[in-house]
Amino acid sequence: MSIPAVTKHPLLDLARMATFHSLSVAQYHQMIANGILLEGEPIELIEGYLVEKMSRGTPHDEAMDFLDQALAALTPVGWFVRSQRAITLADSEPEPDYAVVRGAPVRNRGHHPLAPELGLLVEVSDSSLGYDRNHKTRIYARAGIPVYWIVNVVDKQIEVFTQPSGPGESPAYATQEVFAVGTNVPVVLDGNAVGTIAVADVVG
Repeated sequence: MSIPAVTKHPLLDLARMATFHSLSVAQYHQMIANGILLEGEPIELIEGYLVEKMSRGTPHDEAMDFLDQALAALTPVGWFVRSQRAITLADSEPEPDYAVVRGAPVRNRGHHPLAPELGLLVEVSDSSLGYDRNHKTRIYARAGIPVYWIVNVVDKQIEVFTQPSGPGESPAYATQEVFAVGTNVPVVLDGNAVGTIAVADVVG
């Protein structure tokens, strides 16, 4: 089996390069099971290619320090929060900074959370901002993730994407709202607001 090259951000248009071969999610899992890729390596499967995750700066981790508690406090019964762990989509297995997942955290689930189980994904972005706005937005819209946040620590705002197109030629979100410092972002699951988070508390 040919192993796709590990690429650095921004994601290259590797599909047009004959020397690269894409992986299925099943092949990616087999590489981990066989020890070809080690669990915990800073690598994600993105649209069939292995992509090296960017290192995180202090503003990124400070935003996560707050979100760790804020999201957990607002998540209602019937949902739980995962942080920097894999989710499985049709051709990708990214590791978003946060995923709010339907159900309860149980052992022996047998798989990473799938698209229908996901209510909200959050990426905290500093050096990865362009990548998260372009490639991750496309991937999550294609998968039908209902709500996607980019916590933009560079511009001190939270960008909220809703109404995903689903699969298609140009997957995208129909709606984008930008919440600046001084405003509150609603946390929405299944179309219902379960609380709000002050932007200043996250990126101020």
